[in-house]
Amino acid sequence: MTHAEAEPALIALEHEVREALRTGEVSNLSILGYGEISAVLAFDGADGASVAKRLPRFPSQAAFEAYAALFAEYLDTLRTAGVHVLDSKLSAIPNLEHRDGGVIAYCVQPCLAPESLLVEGLRSASEVDAKEILRTLTETIRGAVSRRVGLDGQCSNWVMKQGTIRYLDVTTPLLRDAAGRERLDTELFLASLPWALRPAVRAFLLRSILDKYYEPRGVILDLAGNLLKEGLERQLVWALEVSNGLATDEERGPITPEEARAYYQDDARTWALLQRLRRVDRAWQRKVRRRSYPFLLPGAIERYV
Repeated sequence: MTHAEAEPALIALEHEVREALRTGEVSNLSILGYGEISAVLAFDGADGASVAKRLPRFPSQAAFEAYAALFAEYLDTLRTAGVHVLDSKLSAIPNLEHRDGGVIAYCVQPCLAPESLLVEGLRSASEVDAKEILRTLTETIRGAVSRRVGLDGQCSNWVMKQGTIRYLDVTTPLLRDAAGRERLDTELFLASLPWALRPAVRAFLLRSILDKYYEPRGVILDLAGNLLKEGLERQLVWALEVSNGLATDEERGPITPEEARAYYQDDARTWALLQRLRRVDRAWQRKVRRRSYPFLLPGAIERYV
């Protein structure tokens, strides 16, 4: 099941999130980590310890249903392509506090031990074991990614459960139609950016950000950059040795450590700028407009640039 009404524990969590957004005080939330766009929250659900990722507000029930259908199709598509996806479901909460209504939804997954994160596994693995993990990951990416199916294959988006590498970052269904257009309504996720910034991101950045997820080389290059973000310089060399050994792009050649570093530095600067602008927007919304800011933002993110 990928779509269900919210259980009481999740509704209680949403009330806590709304209070945190209103006051700016997050100490009552159990925040496990932040992505570039949203936070990952822990709570005790009906199925035990769980994590929840809050999605941007959907303007209507119809918009949420369209997203939920694409979400379910994406999970099925990945599984058919050989990707082991962590159990994931959507839970919807009517947004009664917003004057335009709409729907707030969470993606709920089981809460796993920190050491199950693939990044942590690579950090402690021997060279032989790390290369085997990276080989499996590279083969999974190459088997799943195509011009119509995308994947954000960064190591931080995978976990090891019962000896199997499982994918957990499923809230952006990366599916394109035959003409190469995103099937996801990307405006939902641009909503996390300041209003004045959205046209520029839509026009100049969005396509380039998403394009790399639809070609294996781009996904693996992004994976390599993520290893640098996590401080895994040694594992970067192993990852490139494994991935370049499996296949090489005839036009662009193998990925080099220098290319990975240059890519990561550019990517880190882009996301750091967007985060600074979001924090400015949050301050303006709270202090000038006297409104709550609708997203939980991380503090300073350590980036190895």
